[in-house]
Amino acid sequence: MKKVDDYIEGKIRKDPNFKSRYDLIMQKVDIVKKIIEYRIKYNLSQAQLAKEMGVTQQYISKIEEGEFSNLETVENILHHIGYRLKLEVVPLRKSYPGFEKHTEQLVAV
Repeated sequence: MKKVDDYIEGKIRKDPNFKSRYDLIMQKVDIVKKIIEYRIKYNLSQAQLAKEMGVTQQYISKIEEGEFSNLETVENILHHIGYRLKLEVVPLRKSYPGFEKHTEQLVAV
């Protein structure tokens, strides 16, 4: 695992935007884990969970594959299994091209 961690750290150092993308992927992984853990705990198939939720089995499958096309549905599934979805908007790093220009415009308004 050390080699994977070293690789990821290297990518983060080389590309500041990589960390944002990596963090988003890891958040999706956490959501998928919660849904799968719930299904395992209650011995549910994707189809059974889908029926409880009023969605298709294919939709549960897509979510478990990390395809989140509709956050409201993901939020409903998480609520059903005892979690809530929390979105957070954070500013880009100051190294973002044009950061100062956009910040000045916001302050001036």
